[in-house]
Amino acid sequence: MKVHFSTEDGIVKAVDGLSFDVAKGKTLGIVGESGSGKSVTNLTILGLHDRARTAIDGEILLDGKELLTASERELERLRGNKMAMIFQDALASLSPYHTIGKQIGETYRKHTGASKKEARARAIEMLKRVGIPQPDVRVDDYPHQFSGGMRQRAMIAMALVCDPELLIADEPTTALDVTVQAQIMDLLKDLQQEFGTAIVFITHDLGVIADIADDVLVMYGGRCVERGTKQEVLRAPRHPYTLGLMNSMPSLDGPVDVPLSPIPGSPPSLLNPPSGCRFHPRCTFAEKVAGGLCATAQPVLEVVEGRGSACHLTPDQRLEFFAGSRHN
Repeated sequence: MKVHFSTEDGIVKAVDGLSFDVAKGKTLGIVGESGSGKSVTNLTILGLHDRARTAIDGEILLDGKELLTASERELERLRGNKMAMIFQDALASLSPYHTIGKQIGETYRKHTGASKKEARARAIEMLKRVGIPQPDVRVDDYPHQFSGGMRQRAMIAMALVCDPELLIADEPTTALDVTVQAQIMDLLKDLQQEFGTAIVFITHDLGVIADIADDVLVMYGGRCVERGTKQEVLRAPRHPYTLGLMNSMPSLDGPVDVPLSPIPGSPPSLLNPPSGCRFHPRCTFAEKVAGGLCATAQPVLEVVEGRGSACHLTPDQRLEFFAGSRHN
């Protein structure tokens, strides 16, 4: 899939060739820095992109149904029903003028035709399932009366109220403290087992990926640079960018005197991206590839049995170079 935006300055290649699938009951973690194309990917799946300014090439299938050719009316029937999203900022996503119960209930009524009484009962049931105490009382509270963690639980209740097949979670724990973050992650895993929902989890934090994902897709500059199972990617990264992300994170069980190694430079402009590998201006290994290939030729993402990376380094070079560069 490609997603390009028209601007006054030119074409922004927000997503420039991406392919993945998520099975029922599984979680795909998409990781990358801000501006890598993660959120654009998910907004496009939901049909929330600006159609007038967006050119999309490819296909998006939900249970065999093509979403890119679906009408806005068809997408409205699917959003909140067959597919749903949890946003990063629950306070900004919830209406301050309506109670939590009404907002959850309205979503349920819209897609099921339930009565107000039935919708209220369903809202109470969902609040209970996401661990909000006294749900029959809190159902009548407004968003500002909830803590940050409880608001995010309410958002999860709203997203799952119609038992969707696909749940997209866009950095849902970023604004929460570590303890609440862990509680939300455990809640999502428990609810996934209960509902069997496929989850696409967006984050910049590999620690979160290690906790919740089954499979991992690493994005950089609008492209996938590495993918595989969680164990494959985190134990034996194949792309220098993935290695850089891991080395920029503190290790809880490693030596305390080992300094962090931030990735040098800044993410690329998606308006005027670098030639060749988009990571090569920041890559400490690019000069080791013969013929300046990294700066001139775009590496091909070759995926075999779900595992692959887009890098010009040979397997032997990776073993040699990465062994001395791994900090975590």
